Amino acid sequence: MSEGVRVWVDGTLIESGGLALSPIDHGVTVGDGVFETMKIVDGQAFALTRHLRRLDRSLTGLGLEPADHDHIREGVEAVLAGDAIPFGRLRVTVTAGAGPLGSDRGDAAMTYVVAAGAAPRPTPTVRIATVPWTRNETSAVAGLKTTSYAENVVALARVKSLGAAEALFGNTKGELCECTGSNVFVVLDGVVRTPPLESGCLAGITRALTIEWAREAGIEVREEAMPLDVVHRAEEVFLTGTTRDVHPVAAVDDRELDAPGPVTARLAEIFAQRASERLDP
Repeated sequence: MSEGVRVWVDGTLIESGGLALSPIDHGVTVGDGVFETMKIVDGQAFALTRHLRRLDRSLTGLGLEPADHDHIREGVEAVLAGDAIPFGRLRVTVTAGAGPLGSDRGDAAMTYVVAAGAAPRPTPTVRIATVPWTRNETSAVAGLKTTSYAENVVALARVKSLGAAEALFGNTKGELCECTGSNVFVVLDGVVRTPPLESGCLAGITRALTIEWAREAGIEVREEAMPLDVVHRAEEVFLTGTTRDVHPVAAVDDRELDAPGPVTARLAEIFAQRASERLDP
């Protein structure tokens, strides 16, 4: 167990160095599982209910049964007990359980893992870079938050070697899609725009809240297909994500932006205010 990370597996808090998962768990052997990551603020998880609903959508997409939410909440309570984590990540992972070494599933019960740990707060702005690989919007797992994250690991390593902190993907149509762990928005001709879910992007919880709260405040947001190169001509670019909230982009590839722009700053203010009012919106 990583230093400072609290882990609960199927009803048991796991001590550092203890065996947490079966070596033949399908989540380990073939990445047959899903997960959710929530922001921890002052020892409490943000938007837990929305995350659990999306967890079920991902499980259904993999052909697995919906999760036992009461069981998960037991794990959440266990890892958040004790000294409050001021700011961090809470991760819920559900796998298909122990199974064969190949892609076929067995009939074992699903495995539940909940982990919590401190995380650094986001920087004031972020630099991103496009990568040559694409999101497949027609994939069987498009839009699902599965534990098969190897392509994100590769993409993130590439852009970090270039001095960026997040990687930006297009899809197979050459359209703007998403980042490795964030949704992307642009401000073009004064209008906030973001790729639709049909682009293959994840239905981000922070994305949805940003859109809802912006519209409630009278700010127009359009979900529409856009070419990938729109980020090289947009007035503003920002990301949304679990621990990022609304995160201004200061550079895309070699293009520098004045960040945060006025629209991004306003959206960040709205998000911060609304999130402070409701822990589980």
